[in-house]
Amino acid sequence: MKVYGDRGSSNTRRVLTTAAYLGLEVEFVFLDLFSGENRTPEYLALNPNGTIPTFVDGDVVLFEASAIMIYLAEQAGSSLLPAGIAKYETLKWMFWAAEHFRRGPTVLIEQRFMDRLKGRAENPTLVAEALQAIHRYTAVLDGHLRTRRFVVGDALSLADIDLAAPLSHIPRTQAPFLEYPHVAAWYERINALAAWQQSGAAQERRIAEIERLFSPQRVPA
Repeated sequence: MKVYGDRGSSNTRRVLTTAAYLGLEVEFVFLDLFSGENRTPEYLALNPNGTIPTFVDGDVVLFEASAIMIYLAEQAGSSLLPAGIAKYETLKWMFWAAEHFRRGPTVLIEQRFMDRLKGRAENPTLVAEALQAIHRYTAVLDGHLRTRRFVVGDALSLADIDLAAPLSHIPRTQAPFLEYPHVAAWYERINALAAWQQSGAAQERRIAEIERLFSPQRVPA
């Protein structure tokens, strides 16, 4: 099994966390987006979107991190994708994360990290809209977690890993997730997981490399 990606990416982190939690050995193939390795004919044959991560297991080729996570959990027979109605609850929150929860953070990482590294000022209108969306959907998640340890009851599921991913970049985005007490308490539980700590340390090392790459062009935050 191979995972093509960049450890600085929260989407790549979701997949690597899942594999580590399940004890699965995967070969990580670093894809340097800054040199265009995601646009080569070889990579586009695997993933015509040119996005990361991409997963290969024999004849199985998947893109979209959530689909890869589901595949890994099913292959391992793991309760990260539980049985019965809890399975559909897990999928519901994963789809909600993609459709709603991650949209604001995606804008902020572009505006407050990538654009800053490239010497461009953030767009106040885009940032305000992103923050509005983050407050709206984090309030929903906070209410849901008020009586739960994890997103689907009292056990970790793929939904937790999916939803925790954008919180990875709080140091870059300054997204206000942790202003919500039940979300903050839930994220502390996620941070206690060895697999999450491992992928987080690798992510921060990669972010530091990216910042050094762009350091001559940086502007004050």
